[in-house]
Amino acid sequence: MDRQRTTPADKIRCDACPVMCYIAEGKIGACDRYANRDGRIIRCDPLTVLDRRIEQGGEIRPFLKSDWDGGLVAGDDLFVTAVGSGTTYPDYKPAPFIVSREIDGVDFVTVVTEAIFSYCGVKVKIDTDRHIGREGAVVRAQGEAVGLMITSEYGSQMMSLGGVDHLTGGSKPEGRVTCDTLMRLCNREAVALEVDGGATVVVQAGQAPVVDGHREERMRVGCGSATIGMFAVQWQGLVDEVVVVDDHITGVVSEHQAGKVLGWPDTGIRIKGRRSTPGRYFQVAEPGLGWGGTDITDPLTILGDWNPKKGAHPGLTLLMVSTTGEQWGYYVLDDALVPRPADLPDALKPSVDLIAENCEPAMCTVMFMGGAGGSLRSGVTKNPVQLTRSVQALKTQVTVGGARAYVWPGGGITLMADVTQMPDDAFGYVPTPAIVAPLEFTLRRDDYRALGGHDGAVRTLDDVLETGGAYGADSRAVARKRS
Repeated sequence: MDRQRTTPADKIRCDACPVMCYIAEGKIGACDRYANRDGRIIRCDPLTVLDRRIEQGGEIRPFLKSDWDGGLVAGDDLFVTAVGSGTTYPDYKPAPFIVSREIDGVDFVTVVTEAIFSYCGVKVKIDTDRHIGREGAVVRAQGEAVGLMITSEYGSQMMSLGGVDHLTGGSKPEGRVTCDTLMRLCNREAVALEVDGGATVVVQAGQAPVVDGHREERMRVGCGSATIGMFAVQWQGLVDEVVVVDDHITGVVSEHQAGKVLGWPDTGIRIKGRRSTPGRYFQVAEPGLGWGGTDITDPLTILGDWNPKKGAHPGLTLLMVSTTGEQWGYYVLDDALVPRPADLPDALKPSVDLIAENCEPAMCTVMFMGGAGGSLRSGVTKNPVQLTRSVQALKTQVTVGGARAYVWPGGGITLMADVTQMPDDAFGYVPTPAIVAPLEFTLRRDDYRALGGHDGAVRTLDDVLETGGAYGADSRAVARKRS
């Protein structure tokens, strides 16, 4: 489609995505990314160039020869990202920018395009000891299903959000909300998510999660058993018994292998729960927002009757603590072998503080994940499967907005990248709905020729900075600090 051809209403049809909006003069398309300026379709956002030489973002130079002194730039200092580049759609044409630059005497090519992803989502890692939701529970945004809870990891709970089924396989509101949620998360905005049968959590990449209105400060130091292993020696000789309460594995020092190695005497304690190995108990309570990710507020509820035949006696001291050190209690057995609250001795305070000190700050991590296949590879090469093979052979490096991507083994180009390593507002959308993500492929020039690349469309970095691209030469390139 000729971008300059107008309709009777003096509108221009944009061919940058499947929606193919008709855009009037001075207006923008449905994606907020392309506009009609003076009878031309232009990209609204600037092309982003990562620059290792600057400490803060700022304009590097306009795409205007008259404002540029013509000085050469070092190819290994500047990296042209796909942010603001434009798209290959409808994918029979070369990528918007195919940039040649010399690094250490070797000619490299970087192919950049804003790729349209229907097969994409995010994996969210939430550092918290609080229970957010059971594995498999539906995660919602604005009431619409956008993903699910997946396996808990050590000190973190995980979500898988998005995917083609939510974007295109459900209702229109589900697809729209899913797309909006993914874009906001990838652009490091705060998003409120509700888990069926669980908590409401505010997620923002690089920030602490807020669970049911409570801002998390730290992730667990380890499970209850691991905490016993790490700190048993700190408690020896200062207290008769220690219980570390944990939703997954509650630890008891006198029974635990660490305690046995240290010669810890039996105390006659009894724990309600399923005993695993000595000193390790599962299912002492239901999951929740209380001690150690359980639903309890009083840790004594997980204790049974004490056994005097196995060491229980009046005056026995007990420390109960959570896996983050946020909750703790100190008790002394009375004449009836009932634990009674008491003040924490000064000698034990450093051990509780040590648990807290060893907890890392709670943070949300958002990993963009997508399948970079289909026809977008045609923007790189006339023979798309050769790009896939080059990526799998590690000849081609894949980045997302300049952030190095992890490419999964197996078929296709399935990638993940940390959104905190990308420039601001790196992601967009099209109303089909789908996510628009910046994608770059970098490889040696000779390897690019070998895989059937669009070698005739290759341009130097200096030419790109001087003359711009297909969506206007009066746009500006913005330089940002390279991570």
